[in-house]
Amino acid sequence: MTAPPLHRQATAGPGWAWRFGLVFGGQAFSLVGSALSQFVLLWWITDTTGSVSALALAGLAALLPQAVLSPLGGTLADRWSRRALMIVSDAVSALCMCVLIALFLTGRIELWHAYSMMAVRSAMQAFQLPAASSSVAMLVPAHFLPRAAGLNQMMQSLTLVAAAPLGALAVSLLPMGWALGIDVITVVLGITPLLFLRIPQPRRAPDARTSIAQELREGVQAVWHSPGLLRLYALLGAAMLAVMPTFTLVPLLVKAHFGGAAAEVAWMEGLAGGGMVLGGMLVAALAPRRQMPWVLWGLALSCLAMALTALAPSRLFAVAVLWWTVSGIAFSLGHAPLTALLQTIVPHQLQGRVLSLLHMVEGLASPLGLALASPLGEWLGVRWLFVITGTLGGAVILAGFLSAPLMRLEERSVAGDGHRP
Repeated sequence: MTAPPLHRQATAGPGWAWRFGLVFGGQAFSLVGSALSQFVLLWWITDTTGSVSALALAGLAALLPQAVLSPLGGTLADRWSRRALMIVSDAVSALCMCVLIALFLTGRIELWHAYSMMAVRSAMQAFQLPAASSSVAMLVPAHFLPRAAGLNQMMQSLTLVAAAPLGALAVSLLPMGWALGIDVITVVLGITPLLFLRIPQPRRAPDARTSIAQELREGVQAVWHSPGLLRLYALLGAAMLAVMPTFTLVPLLVKAHFGGAAAEVAWMEGLAGGGMVLGGMLVAALAPRRQMPWVLWGLALSCLAMALTALAPSRLFAVAVLWWTVSGIAFSLGHAPLTALLQTIVPHQLQGRVLSLLHMVEGLASPLGLALASPLGEWLGVRWLFVITGTLGGAVILAGFLSAPLMRLEERSVAGDGHRP
């Protein structure tokens, strides 16, 4: 009997369900802490400066290192132990939080301290995210990938539901330093399952002695020689260029346009996270067979709902929260099928590199978008910046329906040898 292709062989093994649940349950705890600390730091910057430029710099610090280092992180995820990469990157992130805690508690904190530690944590995400994303296809059987993507999206969304209210509560009850200390505790909870559970690695050819540069080139060629994948990456990069400023500037929109404080930001982010949980549950339950239409309609609606959020009058904050929640639901409806699509068509031994290249494209587009949006936001105001970028992002995503190679992408696998599939 002929063996199935390397990336189609069953690798999950017995007991895959509880192993998947423990590993990504632990990662969910870690994500809660990371989202909470991000909320605390962004609110501190907003409350301290009230400046679009200051928040844009924070966004650059949080995104640019990850974007630049993602290809290296993806290559190492395909080459080294993904489990070890996740442990080390989480541990370094916790150490960064310890530095910030000490600076806040001693009263020596300055903006550049926060920017520096956010940059180091961003660099660690370049190694942690490809390792975690590419591990999913090795932990669950192929038929469960769409549901795994929906469950993973739901689990990540739950972190937003928990992080925003917890962050607001921590800011109101604790000194800033101790509020950040929650992140350190959650990192320990995230690392603990990884110390005891094995994550399968993709098989490598016995004579494979390629260098890191050669393996990185293989990942680039896999994307470059797949017309559909190349167009998908370009489309998502253009959309992120347009809409990324909205994610960073939410606290300023709430404060400047709606006259809110940390509690109102928490309500907005928390309910949006709840919407993302609902969207992830729907994807997990429906397990859509044709994923590309879900990706395009979901992400386009998410962008357009961002614009409608800012169009709400200042006295109708509840309407803004409703539209932001709709944006969260739509985001999950688009993003979870996108993850499942890539995990299905990309060979296991290339997933770290191919997924990290997507992180790089989106990551490089994000700081560029922030750099362009910063002067525009200072000129137009944060409200109209949301309207313009959300509308533009939705139009870009909907243009994907006009690309035949993009719409046919899920019908074929991505070749791992640098040739067209």
